[in-house]
Amino acid sequence: MKERLESIKNEALRQIQESDVPEKLNDVRVKYLGKKGELTTVLKGMKDVAAEERPRVGQLVNETRAAIEEMLEETKAKMEAAIRAEKLKNEVIDVTLPSKKNMVGHRHPNTIALEEVERIFVGMGYEVVEGPEIEYDLYNFEKLNIPADHPAKDEQDTFYINKDIVLRTQTSPVQARIMEQGKLPICILSPGRVFRSDEVDATHSPSFHQIEGLVIDKKISFADLKGTLEVFAKELFGEDTKTKFRPHHFPFTEPSAEVDVSCFKCGGKGCRFCKGEGWIEILGCGMVHPHVLEMCGIDPEEYTGFAFGVGLERIALLKYEIDDMRLLYENDIRFLKQF
Repeated sequence: MKERLESIKNEALRQIQESDVPEKLNDVRVKYLGKKGELTTVLKGMKDVAAEERPRVGQLVNETRAAIEEMLEETKAKMEAAIRAEKLKNEVIDVTLPSKKNMVGHRHPNTIALEEVERIFVGMGYEVVEGPEIEYDLYNFEKLNIPADHPAKDEQDTFYINKDIVLRTQTSPVQARIMEQGKLPICILSPGRVFRSDEVDATHSPSFHQIEGLVIDKKISFADLKGTLEVFAKELFGEDTKTKFRPHHFPFTEPSAEVDVSCFKCGGKGCRFCKGEGWIEILGCGMVHPHVLEMCGIDPEEYTGFAFGVGLERIALLKYEIDDMRLLYENDIRFLKQF
């Protein structure tokens, strides 16, 4: 028995010394010390050993196990140290190198301006709604009191997909769709992208964004419209901002007006920003035309309402003093990172 245990120990130590990776060490451990290993087999054969010999044989088995375990641990420690040293050598970090900066994105100036406008109107009880960018001629023109022979329907001004479908030229079709549902009263804000056949320059683009508002209820008057837009102007441009309403014409409102705000750079005195006039035009508005109400199924004798529309890019250009609309879409990081 002693010779067999000595043979097991020597063979195990030899295999441990020849192991060059942790996986081989583990194989040796299982082979000699595992549940079905060599030493376990010896222990299972103790029943065949004479009673007076069992203590000495048991001691020899334990000594053999201890020698193998000690060699395994020493070899494992040396092997792990060598692997760690090699890894550190290959993965050395030069702490003098400049760090890599993560390019973190942020909101576009258009998005910042839109969120501010939405915040103002949501605070006044408006609901933000959206509609399709590809729209029926019926909603984009007919239901807004723009008949078939109106200049706005000229193919030089509007992108037609076919005679009945267009790329919407305004977000007003959203208002027509909401009115058509007949759920009164209505108090909505409809932002979105619109399309017109314009040449690209500092103030025009064939694709831009509009924000339009609509209120329909009993006893709504022009005074309500004026009060709403005065609050909006003060919230957006500052408490000292004044508003001025000028008569205008829009097919879907009557009466209609364009709204100017006092220049927030010079306080209305006149400067380069307002071209010396002291006022800056920001939006169009008016009382919803009775015929528009009728076409959308609302009784103009019982209900009245007002609507307004402002260009999102115009708000961004004014608020951030940007002098060229094209900068908003050229994706020049030197420009965008200012916001």
